[in-house]
Amino acid sequence: MPVAAVADTWPSKPIKVIVNFPAGGAADQIARAVSQPLQTALGQPVVVENRGGAGGNIGGDAAAKSPADGYTLLLSSGGMVSVNPHLYPKMPFDPVKDLTPVAAAARVLVFLEVKPTLPVNTIQDFLAHLKANPGKLTFGSPGNGSSPHLAAEMMKAQANVFAVHVPYRGAAPAMQDLLGGQVDFMFDPGIGLQHVKAGKLKLLAVGSAKRSPLFPDVPTLDEAGLKGFDADTLFGFYAPAGTPADVVTRLNREINKALATPAVQERINALGGVPAPMSPAEFNSRATADSARFGALIKARNIQSD
Repeated sequence: MPVAAVADTWPSKPIKVIVNFPAGGAADQIARAVSQPLQTALGQPVVVENRGGAGGNIGGDAAAKSPADGYTLLLSSGGMVSVNPHLYPKMPFDPVKDLTPVAAAARVLVFLEVKPTLPVNTIQDFLAHLKANPGKLTFGSPGNGSSPHLAAEMMKAQANVFAVHVPYRGAAPAMQDLLGGQVDFMFDPGIGLQHVKAGKLKLLAVGSAKRSPLFPDVPTLDEAGLKGFDADTLFGFYAPAGTPADVVTRLNREINKALATPAVQERINALGGVPAPMSPAEFNSRATADSARFGALIKARNIQSD
């Protein structure tokens, strides 16, 4: 069918959103929140499918190699575009050439949380404890090169401290082990904030340029002396390259409308994130800038893929 005909009749069947991380993580929760109003706006079912693994590359590859007809989308953290090409010597696809940015969804902050038995109560206490115990503390992450991992590496480099990285297959299993005390700390992409509120974890700092509206009394790592510290990542929707431009435009408009609804805003805010409506061009520009920033860190820290 010619592209124009596809665009004219779209959507005429269900739309699949591939999430390239396991169920329960920030990417999964954002995709499911946005899919509800998107389904209503488009008049077709929007089905979320989790395909985790390889730092998001498995789901990204599946989306990139899907037909460019507007019926397959990808919801990914920015890491797949801005981190993975620097991390994996051989990518199964080129995220810049094989995917089209559709719409940013949320700026996801990372929150430095520690197990309650760790003998620290402030970020200054924590950094001093790390410095006094090189290599004795462990930290979890959703995997090598994930934004929580990169945040910890930023902190280690800027504070001149050392802790042992324990990578997991997703944020949810890493959080479970933090709650269970198997690891000492973690930069949480928001899924553990209910445990902070319940007193099961200590929140010491935010790894962003600005404080979180959810925790206005919690300092940033920049305020703690790690100047310029910013480990935010941008989650968003992509489509296979070649997807008709007017389909991308419609999707962008409807996703941005969904981000303005109270239900979606509440879901993103509950993760500690901030809705981030943008045009496809703005989304692409941010991803390009993040690629330069994180690429330099990966090279300097010699971070390897799993």
